[in-house]
Amino acid sequence: MDKRFEDLLLEFAQQEEESGRKEIEKRLWEEFGTVKAVLVMDLSGFSLLTQRYGIVHYLSMVRRMQLASQPVIEQKGGRVVKYEADNCFAMFDDAHAALQAALDLNEVFNRMNVYTEEKFDIRVAIGIDFGEVLLTGGPDYFGAIVNRASKLGEDIASPGEILITKAAFEHIPQKDRPRAEPLKLSISGIRLDALSIKL
Repeated sequence: MDKRFEDLLLEFAQQEEESGRKEIEKRLWEEFGTVKAVLVMDLSGFSLLTQRYGIVHYLSMVRRMQLASQPVIEQKGGRVVKYEADNCFAMFDDAHAALQAALDLNEVFNRMNVYTEEKFDIRVAIGIDFGEVLLTGGPDYFGAIVNRASKLGEDIASPGEILITKAAFEHIPQKDRPRAEPLKLSISGIRLDALSIKL
């Protein structure tokens, strides 16, 4: 984490006045805020596969997912922010590139699955959002869009499904939008308009 970012966070907690906290929050967004598309990918079936075949089996799948996903994300102009357990957190300059990466990731894993036993098949669920995000200067990022993309990819999307917020989908040129089913979701008590793209 950037030292300046960390110092501002600690200063925020020490402020007694609401106005002081608002000023620090404003400075954080001015110095570390940007607009990006966020993609969060979850490797499906952790509990079942681990129970059935053991953790080493699943960890081998996680590593294959990591090695296959990074080049796909980078080819679409994205950057892997971090791998955390069986999740991939990535960032793109625009929602169109994030969606193209999501489509390509599913295609790559489907091609890989042709050559493996079913118990080694990689299936992923993906969530995408677009908007303001805080970059910490380290291997992480924060913001409502990261939370929403995480919920979509990790908690709601099914294997082979891409869930994208309506806000992100509207930033994709009309001619490049795939067929998608509109959804009204509730995530942690927050209503969210999203679209489902099933492959």
